Amino acid sequence: MNLKTIKKELAGIKRTSFGISIPELRKFARKVAKNNYREFVENDDFSSFELKLLHAFVLGYAKDDIEELIRYFEAFMPQVNDWAVNDSLCQSFKIARSYPDIFWKFLMKYKNSKKEFESRIVSVCLLSHYLTDDYIDKVIKILNELNTDEYYSQMGVAWAIATIMGKYPEKCLEYLKSDKCKLDKITYKKSLQKIRESYRVSEDIKNLMRRQTQTLPV
Repeated sequence: MNLKTIKKELAGIKRTSFGISIPELRKFARKVAKNNYREFVENDDFSSFELKLLHAFVLGYAKDDIEELIRYFEAFMPQVNDWAVNDSLCQSFKIARSYPDIFWKFLMKYKNSKKEFESRIVSVCLLSHYLTDDYIDKVIKILNELNTDEYYSQMGVAWAIATIMGKYPEKCLEYLKSDKCKLDKITYKKSLQKIRESYRVSEDIKNLMRRQTQTLPV
């Protein structure tokens, strides 16, 4: 499907008062993914937010060799400059669960990145696809080392920590209390906040996080 046709159909997608309808955009992305998705991703001009979001969804729905999809994933990364596109790209890329070792190796290329959204891509991919018994210890280790100098990288790690607390509370509590925890003060506070806000976390743990927050320096 060529870019001109995609733009024309994209303009006709139902919008809400908040902008484009995400369910409708996902539906359209599935259509693009089935009709020579490569033509779109190789010619996308990223001239609108909707095209970037569509690109993220298409990569998630496309059926292809994992290495080829990773190549397109990596080529798209420089265009990711907001949290919505970032998180849509990461969470939609579910093929990572079928090839965890291959995608993990790719992600580790960016674990030391100083770029805000490259760091967030790593953290959101980890929380989306690697919270398993086989990977959880590695995930915590990587989150502990990611660059969190910028807001969206901080929030990506905080979100991941809160998600871990919901699934592996004992490991997460042990980590947060340990001297091995190297999260900066802002990311640590954001992690506690995200845990308190999570519907996956028990009230006992939320109360513990509230008490912990009260002891932190302002």
